[in-house]
Amino acid sequence: MTTAKITVIKKMSMTDLYGDNPPVEINKKMVTPECDQLELGQEFMLEDFNCPVGFCHWAFADIQRDLVHIFFRGNYPWIKDKGCAVSCCTDGLRPVFFKIERIED
Repeated sequence: MTTAKITVIKKMSMTDLYGDNPPVEINKKMVTPECDQLELGQEFMLEDFNCPVGFCHWAFADIQRDLVHIFFRGNYPWIKDKGCAVSCCTDGLRPVFFKIERIED
């Protein structure tokens, strides 16, 4: 059986991306400076294609293509570690990056 592990490897804030000049005006009462749903180093195991408990549903939709590729034994030729990928959510103000690894029994 194949399992995939998703690890949060980087979180970026609006300041990381834009300094003090974001491209749009932000209501700071409604948006945290960086993602508040996931923590650096947090790991999630995926044994089917349901969003893991506690994982951001928006991020899950964003990284599904890479998850499916890795889960079904695909590899990326530019990544030396077979069965691995790096993917990210598409939050343009505070993206989160993930390492996806295939775990085979």
